[in-house]
Amino acid sequence: MDRLQIEILLSAVSSGDTSVEDALNKLRHLPFEDIGFAKVDHHRALRTGMPETIFAMGKSPEQVAAIFARMAAAGSNVLATRADSAAYEKVAEVEPRAIYHSTARAITLEQSAPVRGKGVVAVVCAGTSDLPVAEEAAITARMMGNDVELIADVGVAGIHRLLAQRDALLAARVLIVCAGMEGALPTAVAGMVRTPVIAVPTSVGYGASFGGVAALLGMLNSCAPNVSVVNIDNGFGAASVASLINHLD
Repeated sequence: MDRLQIEILLSAVSSGDTSVEDALNKLRHLPFEDIGFAKVDHHRALRTGMPETIFAMGKSPEQVAAIFARMAAAGSNVLATRADSAAYEKVAEVEPRAIYHSTARAITLEQSAPVRGKGVVAVVCAGTSDLPVAEEAAITARMMGNDVELIADVGVAGIHRLLAQRDALLAARVLIVCAGMEGALPTAVAGMVRTPVIAVPTSVGYGASFGGVAALLGMLNSCAPNVSVVNIDNGFGAASVASLINHLD
């Protein structure tokens, strides 16, 4: 439950459209709901501006579905990341409105309109192989109330493809740039814009890329001062930070 939902609920109580008892029933699980194997943080959106997100990896499909159902029942928008098709099948049994995004490995449910960001979050990826991470970032940013533009396959091996996107890059309020291999794309993008660039190293590459470590180290050593770096394959984390930036006045 976020600030807007709380305001609507309190207004309904004030106008007499909702009874105090009904309002208390809706608020009774604040700040969290203990379901045994998990404590679902319904209060997170009100506290931090970002809702609880389900990290599905390592959880059983039944556990993912149970958490998803409790969040949906509370009226929240719900996002589960790193979810496979087995998890989605269980979620769909308890919440048929849920949507599975196979490339991003994400399950979403949208029930209310979040507060909108101020501008566009551009998600840029070097190659098609980076799309799972880029789409995770794009879906996360959209779920957090941002207008998102996804720009794919513009790596530095064909720099003309990136230069052709100059107008879109300059129009963005914040950029998320995903790349594997040597991880050079964020620096190239950052040199073209005057906005924050959040670099996401991906685990894409041959043996000496060390599962994204080479890209991570390259991005950490970027000579562009407007580049910050998140962990390997962490499209979700990049989108969370981008959303906070995009919601600043």
